[in-house]
Amino acid sequence: MANSFQKKCRLLNNSQFRIVLSKRVSARDDLLVLYVSKNDLGFTRIGISIGRASGKAVVRNRLKRLIRETFRQNKQRLLPGFDIVISMSPKWNSQIRLNRIKKPQSSIKYVDIRDSFLKLAAQMNLRAGQ
Repeated sequence: MANSFQKKCRLLNNSQFRIVLSKRVSARDDLLVLYVSKNDLGFTRIGISIGRASGKAVVRNRLKRLIRETFRQNKQRLLPGFDIVISMSPKWNSQIRLNRIKKPQSSIKYVDIRDSFLKLAAQMNLRAGQ
C-alpha cells in the first residue's frame, strides 16, 4: 500500500483548501501551481483544484487523474508533513481559452505533469528546509 492514494492523504473539504491557500506560499511554472502549508500530521496530503478555465470536463478529469497518479508515484520524494493544493497555471488556462491548444485532452501527458510537479515540489522542499 506504499503507492496507494489513501483517503487520509487527500484534502477533503473547503476549509482544508482555504487554510493552505491562505498561507500564500506557492511555486508555479507554465503548467502547474502548487500552494503549500505545513501540517502536524507527519504525512503529506494533496488537494486538486481544476477550474473550468482549464478545459471541458474530459480535460479537467484527465488532468486530475494525471495529478493524482503523479502524487501517488512520487510521494516518497516529498517532505512529510505538508498540505499541497495543486491547480493549473494561468498560462495553461489562457492557452486553452485562446484555443492555442487544439486537443488539450491528448496534448497533456503524464511526463509533463510529473516533471512540472517534481520541479515545483523540489522548490518547495528547499523553501521548507530553510
